[in-house]
Amino acid sequence: MDALIHDFSFGLFFWLLIVLVIVVFLLGKFAWKPIISALDEREQGISDALASAEKAKLEMARLTNENEQLLKDARVERDAILQEAKALKDKIVAEAKEAAQTEGSKLIENAKREIEDQKLKALAEVKNQVSSLSLDIARKVLAKEFEDQGKQEALVSDLLKDVKLN
Repeated sequence: MDALIHDFSFGLFFWLLIVLVIVVFLLGKFAWKPIISALDEREQGISDALASAEKAKLEMARLTNENEQLLKDARVERDAILQEAKALKDKIVAEAKEAAQTEGSKLIENAKREIEDQKLKALAEVKNQVSSLSLDIARKVLAKEFEDQGKQEALVSDLLKDVKLN
């Protein structure tokens, strides 16, 4: 360090000082301003990106809340639709049962009437056949009985005895 102080020259110092000022001026004009402006732009870009990220985060939170609300609403609507469908199904089943019972009752009633009608027709036919057979038998018996004139007179007199006059 002593050597530097003993060898100090004002001329050299002056020229070094001028070179330093020129270098600082050139660096300030051509290097520091673009570097500082680039750093400022980068800082601005980073702060804009952070702001955008914060906005996106808030938007994402809002959308998540909206989606959750939509899901809740959809579940409520789904439950309501399912309950309505179940009620409608129960109503349709009840109406179908009632219609089937009514139709079944009508069919049973019609079948009973038909059976009764067939029974009455069969009884009438049996009566007709019985009366027809009875008449045929009575004709044959009477024809046989009345072949003899004496038997005819005896039958008429027996019948006249049973008849009472008022």
